[in-house]
Amino acid sequence: MTRPITPGTLVLAFSLVLGSTPAFAQDPPPVSFRPFFMATAERFSAKETFSAVFGGTVQPLYGGGLEVAFRNGLYFDFTASRFKKTGERAFFFNGEGFGLGIPLTVTMTPLEFTVGARSNPAPRVFPYFGAGIGSYRYEETSAVGDPFETSHLGWLIVGGVEYRLNDWIGISGDLHYSRVSGIIGEGGVSAEAGESDLGGTAGRFRVLIGR
Repeated sequence: MTRPITPGTLVLAFSLVLGSTPAFAQDPPPVSFRPFFMATAERFSAKETFSAVFGGTVQPLYGGGLEVAFRNGLYFDFTASRFKKTGERAFFFNGEGFGLGIPLTVTMTPLEFTVGARSNPAPRVFPYFGAGIGSYRYEETSAVGDPFETSHLGWLIVGGVEYRLNDWIGISGDLHYSRVSGIIGEGGVSAEAGESDLGGTAGRFRVLIGR
């Protein structure tokens, strides 16, 4: 005779499922390959230039990449992101920027490589810190004037915390600082403002997939 399933039986079964931990969570693999998606809000160091052209220094970037995490805490990650926005050409007069009403589209594509270390001070919590280098591509297009593009190397540091929602999905938030000197400042409003650094300080949010 089959016994009926009682509410108490369901509660007990549900508790056992929640309390159980898969074997691979207790013994993580020697190396994990974890793709991720990323959204970034960056306050660019060229604040006068970005304020004049786009009306603000904080701008969004979107992208993704791949993190390679080792059991001993070492990690590498490769990130590609993109900023593209249309503002207007501008000029400086008496230390103040003025728009010219001529559309200007700027595209920036950072490709970054970071090496760092992760720790695990509490269940599901993984603080991390890293440093790296990047290649930054910058392009300008406008109805007036020739297109302009250039690339430059820069460096970065990053620190944050990852939280594992489960064994296969994690989220992280971090602060990211980059410096890319010399990529702008040769002409236009950036030269008038005396700004040559296309880096800045950013807050990043990532969703990581993998163990």
